Amino acid sequence: MKKLLIASAAAFLLVACGGDKKKSVEDVIATTNPEEIRTKRAELVGEQQTIHDKIKQLDEALTQYDTVKKVPLITTITAKNEVFNHYLELQGNVTTKDLLVITPEYNGILTNIYVKEGQNVRKGQILGKIDDGGLSQQVAQLEIQAELAKTTFERQKRLWDQQIGSEIQYLQAKSTYEAQSRAVAQLQQQIAKTVIRAPFSGTIDDVITEQGSVVAAGQSQIMRIVNLDHMYIETDVPENYITNVSKGKSVEVEFPILGKTISTKIRQAGDFINPSNRTFKVEVGIPSKESGVKPNLTARLKINDYTNENAVLIPQSIISENADGEQYVYLVSDKKANEEGIAKKIIIKTGKTQGDVIEVLEGLENGAEIIKEGARSVEDGQTVKVINL
Repeated sequence: MKKLLIASAAAFLLVACGGDKKKSVEDVIATTNPEEIRTKRAELVGEQQTIHDKIKQLDEALTQYDTVKKVPLITTITAKNEVFNHYLELQGNVTTKDLLVITPEYNGILTNIYVKEGQNVRKGQILGKIDDGGLSQQVAQLEIQAELAKTTFERQKRLWDQQIGSEIQYLQAKSTYEAQSRAVAQLQQQIAKTVIRAPFSGTIDDVITEQGSVVAAGQSQIMRIVNLDHMYIETDVPENYITNVSKGKSVEVEFPILGKTISTKIRQAGDFINPSNRTFKVEVGIPSKESGVKPNLTARLKINDYTNENAVLIPQSIISENADGEQYVYLVSDKKANEEGIAKKIIIKTGKTQGDVIEVLEGLENGAEIIKEGARSVEDGQTVKVINL
């Protein structure tokens, strides 16, 4: 009987211990017993280490037996000769030589304005009139005196031609007549300055001074006249482009505000280098048929400063650089039927860039297969697999 009780107790303890191992984390925490919690944690840490060791063994087996994993997957592009146009991008402003704020040539009261804003006028047309301050009456009096001096001179000349009278009388009459004629002409020139005329054909953009205002010669702004038939874009070009940016070069002009782009050419390139900013002026013509373009409008210019008819272009993102500062790319050589090949490092020499592409001057031939995606993760001589779609 005693032996039976001992066996039963041992069995109970074994079941009890086995039950503890099957307790969940929540059950152990619910006991609030620190010893049980520590025991459960140690048990889980041991299981975690065991799983980690088994995963490591599996990874090592994959590295040894899975040959596909060793071959990087890449995409490629084919080098081909194409036309490369490089553009110098600048900003300019629309202007015109036929844009003028008219100021008077005479002091006085602006008695009349004969035009209004938006009106088309022709060259020489009268736009306004300034009070001449009595000059007209003075001219009338001088003209009478000049007419008398003319008559006296003509009579004296006839007498002198007949050798009647003295030479001094003839010369005095001639001098008086010429002096009176010059006085009349001078006053007429002064009166002509009281008339405001259009310096060129165009449109009255703004009437600045109101009729009846007192104006000062060369100071008061009367009105603004503009002609939109001869507009152009002016910009400053850095001096290092002086040999590539010249008259006749093609230009793409974008007007961001208007949402339009036009193609035109450089009509004039300056020969003077501004010492303050080391630039020279360039004028780009605007076709007269273009509507909506106004003076002082901002324009973006793309000037074709370089063209290569047989250029090899590649994305800049696939180029790497070694410790010596040399640029290189990877080609795919010895390509097999299963699209596997060998990565080969090629040193290249590059030229100009445009957007995200760059011109390759040396190192690549037409038809070469260049690694694109995955270019920065392969090594020279490594086997790679092309997955171009």
